[in-house]
Amino acid sequence: VQLQASGGGLVQARGSLRLSCKFSGGSFNWHTIGWFRQAPGKEREFVAGTPWRGENKYSTDVVKGRFTVSRDNAKTTVYLQMNSLQPDDTAMYYCAAGRNIVVINTTRAYDSWGQGTQVTVSS
Repeated sequence: VQLQASGGGLVQARGSLRLSCKFSGGSFNWHTIGWFRQAPGKEREFVAGTPWRGENKYSTDVVKGRFTVSRDNAKTTVYLQMNSLQPDDTAMYYCAAGRNIVVINTTRAYDSWGQGTQVTVSS
């Protein structure tokens, strides 16, 4: 499985970005995809995720109401729409994939990771 994250950049506070995670090399429909972020000096944290089956989407409380995760099975791509961005959202954003995931918000549940895309929010 290979993951290619893109869409990061520099944006002003209250602006928006849409990140993309292109999946290849495996059965996309069978994989849960998660978005994580890591700011300098901090641990990698869960942002949002979309399970391989079902309509449920999950996101951390900090981004609820601002970030939306979606998946396009035909394009084998997962998106993270980020609105009302704040300086605290500045981080490297990673997408990850895994199968048979029970706990979606933990890094160790995923076995494939993309290279990351930098998001910087200026105040």
